[in-house]
Amino acid sequence: MIVSQIDTSQKTEEEKEPKLTYSALKITAKGSFAEIFQATVVETGEVVAIKKVLQDNRYKSRELELMKEVKHTNIIRYRDSFFSNGEQEGEVYLNIVMDYIPETIYKVRKHYTAMKQEMPMILVKLYSYQLFRALAYLHELKICHRDVKPHNLLINSYAYRLLLCDFGSAKILKPHENNVSYICSRYYRAPELIFGAVNYSFTVDIWSAGCIVAELVIGKALFSGESAIDQLVEIIKLLGTPTREQLHDMNPDYNQFKFPHVKSTPWRQVFKCENSQEVIDFLSTILVYSPHLRPSALECLAHPFFDELRDEETRLPNGERPTRLFDWTDEERKAATPELLLRLTPDWANITNI
Repeated sequence: MIVSQIDTSQKTEEEKEPKLTYSALKITAKGSFAEIFQATVVETGEVVAIKKVLQDNRYKSRELELMKEVKHTNIIRYRDSFFSNGEQEGEVYLNIVMDYIPETIYKVRKHYTAMKQEMPMILVKLYSYQLFRALAYLHELKICHRDVKPHNLLINSYAYRLLLCDFGSAKILKPHENNVSYICSRYYRAPELIFGAVNYSFTVDIWSAGCIVAELVIGKALFSGESAIDQLVEIIKLLGTPTREQLHDMNPDYNQFKFPHVKSTPWRQVFKCENSQEVIDFLSTILVYSPHLRPSALECLAHPFFDELRDEETRLPNGERPTRLFDWTDEERKAATPELLLRLTPDWANITNI
């Protein structure tokens, strides 16, 4: 059933003919700054997703510019964009058209939780691996996503493929340029952001990704504070009270060291699943206070935690071999040393070009 016909008369100036028209079917998500519609392409009947954002004519859309730039197997594909008029006079909306993927990793995780089951570890590894691949690509382009969370990880369950979406908070980070610290959804917010750091690095995304891996393993958010301060308390419960050195690493300008001494919690009390040690070995390198000690996304991919995906005999629950794991982009190759690329790419993958 067609709910509304979307006006595409005001195409963004970069778009070329032919112009397509879209029929909105329903709103699938609604946030503070945007609405996501499921829609069809009138000319072809194809189903797409459209993100509708109120446009400020004084500024170019950073999200649109970044989405046009990125092309990766684990990032949602940009298809089209156009402007439409709002109900109020002078109100203009930017509409970004993307592939329609209805599932998210949040929904997948909730499914297993509702069934009182653990997500199969092979799927935890597969989806986590694809997330770190997306981040490795973005970070090489100097793009920090800044809102990595389960709702922004789309899942094509038939192909076991993950796609990172929503670039509304993404930004190209430049050395010595300050950025807002109030960014990223709370459960996945790196501690340096909570401490008010404004000159942070791409490792805020790495922290978020680590939190998501943990969530897939334990079936719930690892740190679920009800406020920024409460979020920090939850982190301290696991990692212990940060030292002065760690505080300095997170934010050199922070000088309010007034925390009670709290001992760290043994990781084994958090992860009690089968093969928990490999999870602990992996996440204990990522979920650390000092941002510069966190590994890069490519270094995360090289961790033994993902060795099972590099095994030629590994099969998914449907009996098939994981695919499109080693089709490195030029950006990913550029970011890796020859030794690291060799570690990341099994010999059989070079032969079969999977």
